[in-house]
Amino acid sequence: MPTRSAGFGTPSSERWRMRRLNEPSPLWGSNGLTFGPDGRLYVAQFLAGQISAVDVTTGAVEVVVPPDGPVQGPDDLAFGADGSMYIADITPQRVWRRSPDGEFTPLSEEILVPNGITCVGDRLFVNEMRPGGRVVELLPDSGETIVLAEGLAMGNAMQQGPDGSLYYPHMMTGQVWRVSPDGGAPQEVADDVHEPVAVRFDHDGALIVLSRGVEGIVTRIDPDTGRRGIIETGVAGMDNAAFDRENRMLVSSFGSGGVTQVDALGTRTVVGRGLHGPFGVTADEAGRVYAGDHFRLADGDLVTGDLIQPVTGGAHHGVAAAGGLVHVTSMHGDVRTFDPATREVRLRAKGLSEPTGIAATDDGLLVAESGAGRVIHLDADDALTVVAELPHPVDIAVDADGHRYASDDALGAVVRLDDAESIVDGLDQPQGIALLHDTLYVVEVGTRTLLAITLTTGATRPEATSLPVGLPPGVHREDPNPTLFPPARPRPFAGLATTPDGNLLLAANGEGTVQLLTPR
Repeated sequence: MPTRSAGFGTPSSERWRMRRLNEPSPLWGSNGLTFGPDGRLYVAQFLAGQISAVDVTTGAVEVVVPPDGPVQGPDDLAFGADGSMYIADITPQRVWRRSPDGEFTPLSEEILVPNGITCVGDRLFVNEMRPGGRVVELLPDSGETIVLAEGLAMGNAMQQGPDGSLYYPHMMTGQVWRVSPDGGAPQEVADDVHEPVAVRFDHDGALIVLSRGVEGIVTRIDPDTGRRGIIETGVAGMDNAAFDRENRMLVSSFGSGGVTQVDALGTRTVVGRGLHGPFGVTADEAGRVYAGDHFRLADGDLVTGDLIQPVTGGAHHGVAAAGGLVHVTSMHGDVRTFDPATREVRLRAKGLSEPTGIAATDDGLLVAESGAGRVIHLDADDALTVVAELPHPVDIAVDADGHRYASDDALGAVVRLDDAESIVDGLDQPQGIALLHDTLYVVEVGTRTLLAITLTTGATRPEATSLPVGLPPGVHREDPNPTLFPPARPRPFAGLATTPDGNLLLAANGEGTVQLLTPR
């Protein structure tokens, strides 16, 4: 059975049956990809902080750069003529060389938001994914950069074309440009291209442009006539592409990971797509499940669920459903309300500091503003009121009588907000909380345990153990504060929710699944 980490044990519970609502993907996200000297497809995984090699025939995945190594947020990669791997490490804004024997050497920290990276013989070129970005040649031996182009409207995956020029996208303006690796004025190649994220050439010399949009559009441009052909792959949020020896195109997806072979006739799964987190989880009145999954709000089958990042700002973290609406917090400081029926999105608050858990009440929304150390209330008119101040609140729950509770992983406690009293303390990283009748359930990430607290008596008991939550065993890392440029990985958050028929939903973010817990 696929999994993205073999370090977790098997969940067990005498009180609950546990069932995955989706299968985990062996890839924890997928971004830049290229074939290596050994014929395998190497995949940079920004969210995982790792690089894996894929056998495209069998789908077997091997981690070759682990998540607790020197590389923090690899977004693209390329191989040099000598077999060295060059890595655009986007979060710390660093470019690395990994020698064929596995030794890492930092080459530059002067390239801002490095993303697209490519090798031409023994020469190395990098572009910047930012407004006003650059294309530069990076001299590996000295770390010197030579600027070839400026004013990029967010660059990304690039490649040398048959004419010798470097081709790259302007993601913000829907254009493809090129520049000679030896300098000169950049030239516009194509405009009005659908949300371009990657520029590639197939073995026939055709220009292939991938779209990062929901439809998964691939645009093929004939280099001689400029004539275009378009196919919709259905792979939402594509990121990059590579062509195998038979000229078959393999694509990655920042939206849902995996590796997919695509052509005009359809798609073939090489490595299954899946969830990046998940983080917050919820079920609406009809039992439809939603999961906050950073780049998207996943729903339905939790794999091909809606990629609504373009209209909701992305970085989805906490999520709560009520009254036909879905309320979402963003790691970047927003709270938004999404109407699945109309696709409309309403901004409720912005500029918050790492809002995480969210709960709907009769008179508005409660939000755990983790970075600010407070719980806030947003009324129907979006007026903000501070409800409580805590060291680091993570999740929120409200019982049938309107009593409000918050987990705090710095306190190691669950606090009743009405009187600021801890109903349970001494916990190791309590995160998701949920209420069923007179029982409050809490995910204790540090011990990977689901606990139950009877509110009438205060009695505490373990409900399930060996939960696949948190970072994989043995992996320790410090994530930087959330920023847009450079992008940062989401803070781990194992959400918990109830369903209308009295079950529990667990965001098993350690393996990339949503687990349904039903009473035995």
